Amino acid sequence: MFPMRPPHSTKGLTMTIARKLQDYIDGVGIAYETVPHHRTATTSQSAQAAHVPGSRLAKSVLIHDETGYTLAVVPSTHQVELSLLQSVMNRRLGLASEDEVSSLFADCEVGAVPPVGSAYNVPMLLDESLNDAADVYFEGGDHRTLVHMSGPNFRNLMKDAQVARFSRPS
Repeated sequence: MFPMRPPHSTKGLTMTIARKLQDYIDGVGIAYETVPHHRTATTSQSAQAAHVPGSRLAKSVLIHDETGYTLAVVPSTHQVELSLLQSVMNRRLGLASEDEVSSLFADCEVGAVPPVGSAYNVPMLLDESLNDAADVYFEGGDHRTLVHMSGPNFRNLMKDAQVARFSRPS
């Protein structure tokens, strides 16, 4: 278990989390730390590289409909069930393209979008399987750094998210 540190502790390493994310988390005063790892291509690989359980690594999936975008947040060990999500939101949904992701999350690498939609003015949906986690990790905006915080701090960051069941284990 990593000790919780004040906002933006990096254990002496160069911070590589996205600026909007860092500014948002620091602005709400939530303690976190960064966990560096070798470059990876997927959240599952990030969990392995950082030696953290995939069930506690939150991944983000950007979805869209005629009203705009929503960030669906699930454990890295799960897949979004689009049909369940459409039932929860009561409308037809689709996955956003890489271009759409890049334009909304301009300071992040594609595939490393943090789940904190509030930092980017994007509504969030949190899968209930993450709602009771003791601690949570998530991509910090690149493929080399995870953000780690306590479960209560993560839930505080996600306080504006709708919580529902819309994923299944991969």
